[in-house]
Amino acid sequence: MAERVEVLLSEEEVNKRIREIGDQISKDYAGKQVHLVCVLKGGSFFMCELAKRITVPVSLDFMSVSSYGKDTKSSGVVRIVKDLDEPLTDKHVLVIEDIVDSGRTLSYLLEMLKDRGPKDVKLCTLLDKPSRRVVDVKVDYTGFEIPDEFVVGYGLDYDQKYRNLPYVGIVKFD
Repeated sequence: MAERVEVLLSEEEVNKRIREIGDQISKDYAGKQVHLVCVLKGGSFFMCELAKRITVPVSLDFMSVSSYGKDTKSSGVVRIVKDLDEPLTDKHVLVIEDIVDSGRTLSYLLEMLKDRGPKDVKLCTLLDKPSRRVVDVKVDYTGFEIPDEFVVGYGLDYDQKYRNLPYVGIVKFD
């Protein structure tokens, strides 16, 4: 089955919104340091661009979780593939995600991180699909609400392809 990608959000739209989110985070964390926890691999593109636009001190760490494999829908089974390198004790933690879909993975991840003693844990996502939510997850910073389509680009992939697209596109299967 062949696939093609149609633009949903242009590079310009994405960059503008990331600047706006960076400004809001900078205001909300004024006088504090924020510890960004990137959910790999998809969140890395978003986190790098976002971190450049945050004016308060930031520190970074990375975590890899999996619930998709090679499918286009979450399996609901969350695996920690790579855990954090640093403790979260007394830190203002901001989890950076590429997309919030069913909420299963993020719900599990956020509860696990809260148990590690941070001052607070908030969630920032580039894309949100609230229509797919099966577990309630509070998203503190959202780039875009999108329809229930399978999207790629700006870090999101389909079977490890299309992550490097500078825009967000919808995968169409022919």
